[in-house]
Amino acid sequence: MTVTRTPWTLALCWLTVVFEGFDIVALGAAIPRLLDSQHAGITALDATFIATISLVGVGIGAAAIGPITDRFGRRLPLMMCVLVFSVFTLIFPVMPNTSLLALVRFIAGLGLGGCMPVAVTMMQESAHENGKAHSSTLTMTGYHAGAVAASLLAIVFGAHWGWLFTVGGVLGLVLLPVMWAKLPETSEVAGTTGQAGQHPRVRPGDVLRPPYLRTTIGLWIAAFMGLLLVYGLNTWLPQLMRGAGYSVSNSLLMLFVLNVGAIIGLLVGGRIADRRGVKGTTMFWFGAAAVLLLLLSIRIQNEILLNAVVLVTGVFVFCAQVLVYGFVGYLYPRRIVGTGMGLTSGVGRLGAIVGPWFTGLLVASGAAYPGGFYLFAAAAVLGVCAVALIPKPRTTTPDDEDAAPAARAA
Repeated sequence: MTVTRTPWTLALCWLTVVFEGFDIVALGAAIPRLLDSQHAGITALDATFIATISLVGVGIGAAAIGPITDRFGRRLPLMMCVLVFSVFTLIFPVMPNTSLLALVRFIAGLGLGGCMPVAVTMMQESAHENGKAHSSTLTMTGYHAGAVAASLLAIVFGAHWGWLFTVGGVLGLVLLPVMWAKLPETSEVAGTTGQAGQHPRVRPGDVLRPPYLRTTIGLWIAAFMGLLLVYGLNTWLPQLMRGAGYSVSNSLLMLFVLNVGAIIGLLVGGRIADRRGVKGTTMFWFGAAAVLLLLLSIRIQNEILLNAVVLVTGVFVFCAQVLVYGFVGYLYPRRIVGTGMGLTSGVGRLGAIVGPWFTGLLVASGAAYPGGFYLFAAAAVLGVCAVALIPKPRTTTPDDEDAAPAARAA
């Protein structure tokens, strides 16, 4: 079953992913203000814990949502995730102590974590059979749009950091009635009315049984390495480049250029993967990322050439990670694709925690340059190896166990 994609599906799934980019940058922009004002007695250690527990919540939410959507459909669970995220984002600024700040961020993370994998799955299910990778990359441009929006609002609001979370929470609540009225169900459990029905219970362990075990392990490792790169670079690139002797202003410009490259990569990478093959394209994208990251470990004197290398690095690094999600729709049958997507996203979130943490250790030890780029290049190489482990998928989505792509690997 393929659901015809409507403009509302595209718009609402894209906007759902916008929240993640907005939220990550909003917290990053708010932390210096929280520390300066000592809001609720917060310390640097508290801020680190709050940021980490947020990502833990995101990872748990992503892993848990898959089996729920495979059983009950995509539409209602997605709206519940948006509701949880919005409410707990809205109340975050008024929490009176650091324990409640951390708890609220954890719960908001649970909702936020469920949003992205469900939105990407819905986009894949409403895409043409050979357009799943492009659907994934197109949806994920919303992440970067949200990050840019939060950055601009952080400048506008200045010391009034709480308004960032107010805007994020209110926009989510405003989006909910539109989703209720306009977002169609895409799962095969949908009935003739377009509302979700109920599928036999799906267990997370279903993706760890033959013939999917090899596929799942490969996806999990690739997603882990991909998000290690994305979050590690977005968190520490300016500091790494400062360690190489570049100015602060140039380092911040490079972070902007890196994310411009990300958007370019997402717009073109999915189309190439759908036409040329998802497996080969994802391996090439990870491999190119490794080469470019090694190149950045060498000090480049020419500023134009340097920014060109950073731009192209963004094209490959960010899109490689998203192509892993595009892979999922080709590898699992419909009855467990939501579980596969959620668990791949959830395990990948561990990389989002490990990447900034380990790079931070390198910064603290004075080995961030060029050591950080060696770390990132090694992660990209492991991404290539992980994707190589995955059986080559069929060109169309399998509809049942007998058509399992892993059993028909080329």
